[in-house]
Amino acid sequence: MSAPSCITEIPQLALLAGGLATRLGPLTARVPKSLLPIAGEPFIAHQLRLLVGQGVCDIVICSGHLGEQIEEFVGDGSRFGCLVRYSHDGDVPLGTGGAIRNALPLLGPCFWVMYGDSYLTAPFAPALRNFRDSALLALMTVYANADRWDSSNVSFNGGKILRYNKSRRYPGMQHIDYGLSLFSASVFAQWPEGSAFDLADLQSRLVEQGIMAGHEVFDRFYEIGSPTGLHETELFLTESLRVSA
Repeated sequence: MSAPSCITEIPQLALLAGGLATRLGPLTARVPKSLLPIAGEPFIAHQLRLLVGQGVCDIVICSGHLGEQIEEFVGDGSRFGCLVRYSHDGDVPLGTGGAIRNALPLLGPCFWVMYGDSYLTAPFAPALRNFRDSALLALMTVYANADRWDSSNVSFNGGKILRYNKSRRYPGMQHIDYGLSLFSASVFAQWPEGSAFDLADLQSRLVEQGIMAGHEVFDRFYEIGSPTGLHETELFLTESLRVSA
């Protein structure tokens, strides 16, 4: 696979919003995680405004569980200042990697990927510059977590990702996958259409092959994928809105 020929403007973003959100129990039995009320409105409204503020205005939502509710709320994205389109898993869940593979017809030669339960305040532009300068096929943003907010899963040193494993801990893992990545479409195109696979497995493979760049960020991540994360994100966004009012 050759290095990506990225467009000069800010790439599109694939937003992974198809999970079952089992850790949140009954909260997501009838409503998708993206629509949980946070600081007075559905979480995805905060996300979309965050992305537009980062200059990302072309977004593909990869949906699954109760995805029709997300589409009904967000629509074409115009009221948030962006263009939003949708890629649905269909009857069979495709996993995070398969969902991106399924969305390739809507995405360009390279694109961002972010999880639908993440709120990430670190600046995107430096990561994009790093990705383009690296001439590699992918980039993962990492944060020096040291197990504080979640289990660290990245060995990162000298600006390089040495190891990434989401399910097994290794000595020297002090960083964590921040939840924002860049990819060349070619790394997904090798899978047949309709394949189900996990994005973390692909990322581990890319790290082992030496074709995934690393970019360190210094703002902590917020997420709504767990009860604790939901509470912390509610507090953070409520305070942010109060300060900006």
